[in-house]
Amino acid sequence: NFGIVYGISSFGLSQDLSISKKEAQAYIDRYFETYPGIKEFLDGLVEHAKEQGYVSTMYQRRRPIPELKSSNYMQRSFGERVAMNSPIQGTAADIIKIAMIRVHDRLKEEGLASRLILQVHDELLIEARLEEVEQVERILQEEMQQAAKLNVPLEIDMHRGNNWYEAK
Repeated sequence: NFGIVYGISSFGLSQDLSISKKEAQAYIDRYFETYPGIKEFLDGLVEHAKEQGYVSTMYQRRRPIPELKSSNYMQRSFGERVAMNSPIQGTAADIIKIAMIRVHDRLKEEGLASRLILQVHDELLIEARLEEVEQVERILQEEMQQAAKLNVPLEIDMHRGNNWYEAK
């Protein structure tokens, strides 16, 4: 599903799923027939990028896409995938950065010794003292869910452990 939304080609999907290119194209076509709004949205992103030369995240952070003007087909195709991918993944990156700032600030405001030590994709890793764990979990829940105002809830899940392996 995500590969299609990010502009995966029938060749790329066929490689990922170990199916023929024809089967992969049929899968992509069925996906867009089932969810026509997604196709319209993605096509609109590409069209906007071709007209304006860039795409934007929900927070108006711009990514220029000069590849869309290339005479090279592969470069243009790459630019189209960037136009589809960047507003989605870029917005997710913006949201996690906002969450990081909010969590960091709350930990300091509440005078906790616990610290935000790592961010990986959509995850935050906190090193917390045992006596602060429940308070830190509450802060994470509140600040991560409130990092963005969306039409859908931001669901989060948490794991804890005595070491990083246990917390997976």
